[in-house]
Amino acid sequence: MFDIRRVRELLVEAAREGRAASYSEMLAQLGYRFTRPKMRALCAVLGKIDEAGAVDGEPELAVLVVRESDGLPGQGWWVARADALGHEGDWTGPEARALVRELQGEAFDYWRDR
Repeated sequence: MFDIRRVRELLVEAAREGRAASYSEMLAQLGYRFTRPKMRALCAVLGKIDEAGAVDGEPELAVLVVRESDGLPGQGWWVARADALGHEGDWTGPEARALVRELQGEAFDYWRDR
């Protein structure tokens, strides 16, 4: 459904600009309106992008895609990443926000000058 290269380009652009993007914004930039099935399909692509990036030593980019309501990644991101991150707390609140800010900062720093 989605062109993985285009999704990656949008994520790298956001990282260079030092900003997150909502699921709705990402889907709109890809020419779609927000629906849950499209969001789930986008999440699957985000996972593939991060898997490939990890092989190349890149910080994750999926953490840049967030809910408009609270600026945090959705449940799927937390489920997929919780073990690797060693995060056992809630997926909302100050602890979750701090972790997301840290990971987003890594992406911003990495892509800023590339």
